[in-house]
Amino acid sequence: MSNTISTYVDQLLSFGRLSAVPAEQLEWLVEQSSAREFSDGEFVGKEGTKIDGPHFVLEGKIGVYLHQVDVKRDISTLTKGDIFGYLPYSRSSVASLNAQAQGPVRILSFPTDRIREMINTQFELTQALVHVMSTRVRDYTTLQQQTDKMAALGKLAAGLAHELNNPASALVSDSLSLRQHLRLEPLAFKELTAIHLEPYQVEGANEELLRIMSGYQPSNLSLKERTKKEELIADWLDENEISDSEEMAEIFADFNIGTESLEVFKKFVPANARKPVFSWILNVLVTEKMVLDIQLSASRISELIKSVKIYTHMDRGSEKISANIHEGIRNTISILGHKFRRGNVSLIERYDESLPPVKVYPGELNQVWTNLIDNALDAMEANKKGMMTITTERDREFVKVTINDDGPGIPESIISNVFDPFFTTKELGKGTGMGLETVRRIVLKHKGSVKVSSTPGDTTFTVCFLIDSDVSEEK
Repeated sequence: MSNTISTYVDQLLSFGRLSAVPAEQLEWLVEQSSAREFSDGEFVGKEGTKIDGPHFVLEGKIGVYLHQVDVKRDISTLTKGDIFGYLPYSRSSVASLNAQAQGPVRILSFPTDRIREMINTQFELTQALVHVMSTRVRDYTTLQQQTDKMAALGKLAAGLAHELNNPASALVSDSLSLRQHLRLEPLAFKELTAIHLEPYQVEGANEELLRIMSGYQPSNLSLKERTKKEELIADWLDENEISDSEEMAEIFADFNIGTESLEVFKKFVPANARKPVFSWILNVLVTEKMVLDIQLSASRISELIKSVKIYTHMDRGSEKISANIHEGIRNTISILGHKFRRGNVSLIERYDESLPPVKVYPGELNQVWTNLIDNALDAMEANKKGMMTITTERDREFVKVTINDDGPGIPESIISNVFDPFFTTKELGKGTGMGLETVRRIVLKHKGSVKVSSTPGDTTFTVCFLIDSDVSEEK
């Protein structure tokens, strides 16, 4: 053995993965390989090119990264003792990552076209390189799962910020208004106590007011109907010489007070007492309306927090459980509600509520609904409006979920690529190309299937899960 070959063999034996490989097999490897040197900034490999190697890093550092849209995303740094490139039994033939020298780099490169010979004649060497490939796949899968979760949480955070903004702003505004309004109460109380009513008059007016408040429902009148109602109330108030008729008419209309109720109050309240009594009624109803608005905003925030808790599955572990398929879909819709409103998208929900629970990883399955619904909403943006239909049904031993949109559709020339990693049709800056790949991976993990059909104005993604399937653990 020449001194040069012996030196390379000694270097390869220092590689953790190759330490148990017989020296004669490493000698064979060195004899077939060639030493290569790269200076700072040179590409050792580029995405989109054919994968060669395997390569063995003898000296220096190599940065590994990919471009997602217009962002450089660092993946790892290869140093002395690392092995990269094509490996025995690898299915990939085209590089999806870039490898760039960080300072001077020296590697030993094995010719890819002799891999078959290695497999047939160098068992321990092949076995060691297969272990390298297994570790690489496991590490990449872990990284991708983290990326998937971060992407889903990013959409969750964006949706939550939009959804919480309105009720939170309303809470602040209504609480300030209520505080200012309550400061007027002493004056109203002073005016009210200046008059003298009989007990039966107080009781009668109070009972009518309580009846109105207990039966309150948000008004669903059209603008025309509401305007007419306010005019009738204002006319009645003017006829009875009660001031602030316009403000009263607006609030009374909110509580669906008609002239019949006004006549009831009139029956119990003498003419000289009507102004302070009706002012008191107005103050009570304004306070009630503000409290109800605050309650509504607080309830909306509570519902959103509950949706987020269920969506992220914070109250349970990461184990598979029997879950209602509709719970995750509804919570996803709730969190993405701002995108429905912003895109002027109508939603039709056709759920078979008799569907049995399915054993799933709920947190991961919610990523499926998020990506499919979010993609459909993005697709309909071009039309400035849209219609989404989500259907669940039983198909023999399967639970089937379909998500349909009336967007422009997916061109036939690329529809077979939509589940490929890093493939995206979205404009620059809007998509990473990993959403549908994540959907496919999670559905397959659940022993399910996902498929797509599309024509202009009619795109449908169909997800199926076995009802009685025991979801296999991902190794």
